Amino acid sequence: MILREIVNVALDTFRNYKVRFTLTALGMVIGTASLILVVTIGLTGKQYVLDQIQGIGANMIYAFYEGEGANTSTLQDYLTVDDMHAVQQQVPGVVAASPMVTLHERVPMRGGKEQDVLVLGVNPQYRQIRNLDVLAGRFFDELDVQAHGKVATLTEHLAKRLYGSQDAAMGKTLRISGLPFTVIGTFKERVETFGQSELAGDTIVIPYRVSRYFIPGNAVNQLFFSMADPAEVQPATATIKNIVQARHRPESVYRVENLAQLLTVAAKAANALTMVLLLVALVTLLVSGVGIMNIMLATVSARTREIGIRKAVGATAGEIKFQFLAEAVLISLIGGVIGVAVGLALPFSVRFFTDYNIPISGISVVVAIGVSSLVGILFGTVPATRAAQMDPITSLRYE
Repeated sequence: MILREIVNVALDTFRNYKVRFTLTALGMVIGTASLILVVTIGLTGKQYVLDQIQGIGANMIYAFYEGEGANTSTLQDYLTVDDMHAVQQQVPGVVAASPMVTLHERVPMRGGKEQDVLVLGVNPQYRQIRNLDVLAGRFFDELDVQAHGKVATLTEHLAKRLYGSQDAAMGKTLRISGLPFTVIGTFKERVETFGQSELAGDTIVIPYRVSRYFIPGNAVNQLFFSMADPAEVQPATATIKNIVQARHRPESVYRVENLAQLLTVAAKAANALTMVLLLVALVTLLVSGVGIMNIMLATVSARTREIGIRKAVGATAGEIKFQFLAEAVLISLIGGVIGVAVGLALPFSVRFFTDYNIPISGISVVVAIGVSSLVGILFGTVPATRAAQMDPITSLRYE
């Protein structure tokens, strides 16, 4: 029997048992659609995590002084701006760097009540390192630094609390430790960190040089660096730590960190979730396979006389087996193809109706079709073998 004849016989059988085969194929539709959607969800989760980390600063490295370890000395060995300059000179690939000092100030809110705010002294490159979004006005630049300009940028939240709106804050004067500062802009973090970064909700950012009016000396709370290439972040982190440690006492403890570890942990969590969902999808496919086997066994019994006639006219056991196996695979493939179409419809719909670009894996489509075919072969083998082993004389007498 040629392949065309086998397919035609299978299609005729499907027409005769429409409801039975439709319900059987429906299980494959659900299973393959679930598999596609599970992979899509996993990829979307990873992409979301990556976007969040990039929003904070995927290329960012930060260093800070932790303490004196086991040393009982009370002398603090803080990081300095000279450490930052040494890193810039010795580590290739550093495209931006900024020190950071912090102080706390009380400023009058609307209504006259004073409130504690955080003041950060940083370089203009801090905006690039932390991927800050300027919402109104501008961030201070090198010209402001060189002129020792007393300018300030506020978080979106603080601008609204102080002046009612971001636009109303522009050009206003606020006093920090008695010195007047002109508000030139408002900003926010590109990704909400819920207070887990150095930026609090009520934060004023001023030029680092001007902040030294309030905090004499050369010590800083943190140093921030940004690398040109994400691939350079991990080796540069180790190099920066060695440079910093070499410039200070051996017993002083410094932490130099990046967001790569956070990305690794998040990726592992996304992979674990994807695997769990994949197992659920595979269970659905296995249940569909059992359904195919049951339907094909019932079909073999219903077509016993047909099998006897075909054997009587010369059909071999192999041809009978291949016929029923082909029918099982066709059911799986039809359900698999429809399931793939359903599984891809959702992400494509989101792409079409929104600006969000959901990642779609072509490999998942191939895997879904392959798994559906494999299910048809595995669970169609038993019914096909039973049909092939039927005695033709007994089959012809079957009523």
